[in-house]
Amino acid sequence: MSAKILIVTGDAAESLEVLYPYQRLREEGYEVHIAAPTRKKLRFVVHDFEPGFDTYTEKPGYTWPADLAFSEVDPGQYAAVVIPGGRAPEYLRNDPELRKILKSFFDADKPVAQICHGPLLTAAADALSGRRVTAYPALELDMQSAGATFQDSEAVVDGTLVSARVWPDHPAWMRAFLRVLREKAPAG
Repeated sequence: MSAKILIVTGDAAESLEVLYPYQRLREEGYEVHIAAPTRKKLRFVVHDFEPGFDTYTEKPGYTWPADLAFSEVDPGQYAAVVIPGGRAPEYLRNDPELRKILKSFFDADKPVAQICHGPLLTAAADALSGRRVTAYPALELDMQSAGATFQDSEAVVDGTLVSARVWPDHPAWMRAFLRVLREKAPAG
């Protein structure tokens, strides 16, 4: 039986930051489930940079079904959790059920992978104090406010927490996360 990995996300998540780890972890032999506020078809987005534009742009991305609602998640059934970015974390951080799920992963010292705006969720779960993290660079002050030390790097590993800035960092992020994951929960 393969170990199960949970991805927590919602509408307006960055397409690549959901689907790249989803496919990469399945390729490694893990069973991967996507949880969202409700079971429905999620609408992801694509963020990119345009010359002369002060921030990133957003375009419609892929759609993908959520396997579970947050209320259906039993964190004890999962070896690790992945937290994609995009705009989804801005509203998901207000979900008390999701904060409870994330807290259980940290309490059990299970592997957590977060990228881009995903660390807004772990900050809301009060799980970053004293940790080293990276995130989308505009979140540096948010990470410091959460008690974390921000590092502008492709991938930052602090125990079982693995952070990355944005989707171009996927190779370094997943290499680091898979090292932590294989040690704690081999695919089987």
